[in-house]
Amino acid sequence: MVPEGTTAARGVRAAVIGSPIAHSKSPLLHGAAYRALGIDCSYSAIDVDAAHIGAFLDDLRAGTAWRGLSVTMPLKGAVARLVDTTTAPAAVLGVVNTVVVGDGPHPMLTGHNTDVAGVAHALAAAGVGAPQRCVVLGGGGTAAAAVAGLAQLGAGAVSVIVRRPAASEDLQRIGAALGVEVAVVPWSRAAEVVPASDVVVSTLPPRAADPLARELTAHTGFRTDGTLLDVAYDPWPSRLAAAWQQAGGRIVPGLDMLIHQAVEQVALFFPEAGADRAAVLRVMCDAVGAVRR
Repeated sequence: MVPEGTTAARGVRAAVIGSPIAHSKSPLLHGAAYRALGIDCSYSAIDVDAAHIGAFLDDLRAGTAWRGLSVTMPLKGAVARLVDTTTAPAAVLGVVNTVVVGDGPHPMLTGHNTDVAGVAHALAAAGVGAPQRCVVLGGGGTAAAAVAGLAQLGAGAVSVIVRRPAASEDLQRIGAALGVEVAVVPWSRAAEVVPASDVVVSTLPPRAADPLARELTAHTGFRTDGTLLDVAYDPWPSRLAAAWQQAGGRIVPGLDMLIHQAVEQVALFFPEAGADRAAVLRVMCDAVGAVRR
């Protein structure tokens, strides 16, 4: 898979950071891609919490051979404030899940957001196009990426269902910047709004949507032909995904989103490799036992 005439990178480093981080599948995904591309890159999982992220990035700037970071919770907002520059859509979202380390003795750190592409590509691969009735569960950084991903697919309006309406105020600003009308819906109406949706993206932590799943299944008439993307991929299927599928809906595993955004990260870390993204997608799917879509 290494294009003819390409010199693959040698002896470089990348990592996924967050806390907790031991469960991350990113090392499996990136490792499979780098082996296929002939890139000698050591990719590890490093536990970094919010209190230590500033010092970690300072050490990164002073180090050598770093290409990039994958950033997970709870660091996405903090990293957006600490990098040297951000690209679209990270600049609009104020959320960074990818850091590219520049060259030189004092490299510049550039923040990106590949979660947006992860949401859009995972849903598109499942056949979603120009959705009309969209719902996002949750109001954090991944919810911001979900709103942007739905906007990329052509959505004009998104309902954001949250427990604390104040937590979603920034999503309305983001929606306005992206040309998407964001309506904030209280959690008490979730079981009413969700079944009528074309697309639902749950950005809640594992098991946090279980009460909603129980409420939906308690209604014997609950049926849907919509699509659910649940970003919480462990355990899988989640209770919400199982309830959705039982009601006739289509489910997209959160692992699909993770894989699609990781493909984008590989391209950002190693643009000189000229990676065939479809081929990288295939080896990543195989590495974690995901269905090729």
